[in-house]
Amino acid sequence: MKIPKRRWWLAAAAPAIAAAAVLGTVAASGAGAVSGKPGGLGPISGLLPRDHLTTESAIQVNLSKETVRLPLYPGVVHAGTPHAEKVWYVLLDASDPGLAHDLGVNYAPKLANIAIGDPAAVQTVTLTNPTVAQNPFGPGVVNFAGAPNFAPARIAVPGPNGFPLAKFAPGAVAGPGYSPFIKFAGSSVVYNAPIVATGNGPFDVTHHTNTGDRVLGIHIAGPSKPGQFAESWVDMLFVKGFDAGQPILYLSTDAGQPLTAVLERSVYVPALNNASFNGGDDFLGSARERLFGFINGQTGARNPQAQGFVHLVKDGFAAQDASAGNHPLINALRHGGDFLNVFGDFPTLADPRHADAYSPLWDAQLGLWTPKAVKEGLNTRQIDENVVLNLADQRPDLLTGVNPATGQPAPYGASGVDINCAVIGFTLKAPTANLAPPAPHSQFEPR
Repeated sequence: MKIPKRRWWLAAAAPAIAAAAVLGTVAASGAGAVSGKPGGLGPISGLLPRDHLTTESAIQVNLSKETVRLPLYPGVVHAGTPHAEKVWYVLLDASDPGLAHDLGVNYAPKLANIAIGDPAAVQTVTLTNPTVAQNPFGPGVVNFAGAPNFAPARIAVPGPNGFPLAKFAPGAVAGPGYSPFIKFAGSSVVYNAPIVATGNGPFDVTHHTNTGDRVLGIHIAGPSKPGQFAESWVDMLFVKGFDAGQPILYLSTDAGQPLTAVLERSVYVPALNNASFNGGDDFLGSARERLFGFINGQTGARNPQAQGFVHLVKDGFAAQDASAGNHPLINALRHGGDFLNVFGDFPTLADPRHADAYSPLWDAQLGLWTPKAVKEGLNTRQIDENVVLNLADQRPDLLTGVNPATGQPAPYGASGVDINCAVIGFTLKAPTANLAPPAPHSQFEPR
């Protein structure tokens, strides 16, 4: 007897889906933070090997300190006006493959679409062309139209259950004209170049009055010696997550909504809220890629199944300022106190179509575990895009979407939350392929 296509697929894929859905693709016991088992975080101490980096320009990734050290470049905001100020930025992604390779950053072709219908999502900048005497060897100065205001105090007061927060306010807010995505006047290439500090120092890396909330250290180099480049750098608190079943590291710098900016310890950039476009992934004109978060996953500081918003607030010290000296916060994050979001496409995926579909601008699809899933302990750690989408399609009795405004169940899909999160690398093996095939008609063709 011929089996209908949908039933045939379900019959063939049922074992994989069932195991992934019920167990969260991780063993229920024995999966510690350093475990190489599915759902483990990989090594949590020492330096990340350089062949594990996707952002090749990174100077180092220190797993013991939860930091990525990035080259820090100089800029000026409002050049030639009374409001001119020194700023410092990092470089993470570019929409052109040759320039991305040359600069050692992630290739993100979708960024070319980011300003469709939302010109403010890209900041047009200029480059100072210095004389030989001014700059015999080193970076040029970028002239920005706007910059973040890092002065506000970040507020994240936990609610009765941790999340939703009882009170919140972003610790950094974009000034007029600011976006972390830039293009030079006369060029169509879009770069991800977030400003992470302002002024000439000293830099506040404890309460972040003139630095981003993830900045844990800054070194400003002196003049370069002949034939040498004295490099400035910044240490930034990275974030842990998963892609295609593998643990990954990324850097969160900006968000289009106030609450998202608070939780992500990033800059609130209203212009990003309308970047092209909500619900867009592999569709014409999209600059975004899907990211999967979970509101009410399991909690517990050393629970290998923990994941999500409530877990971040309860177990990840989300209410506190991040600093190198806040050892309880650093150690909590080392052992998995992050969101542990699941990413969609990633630069190392074997299929070039999916590798090139990577974008640092993530379109969050937030999941809410049902009372049944919570009661039966099925709100387990998820680590793969297709497994999550299959759950939403096949098991709405376990996982639904959520209305961010009310916290109530909603159809699964884009939530209107977007985040600038450039990938840094992976801690175990490079993500190459999803753990399960997609359910028929649950995603946009082709696969």
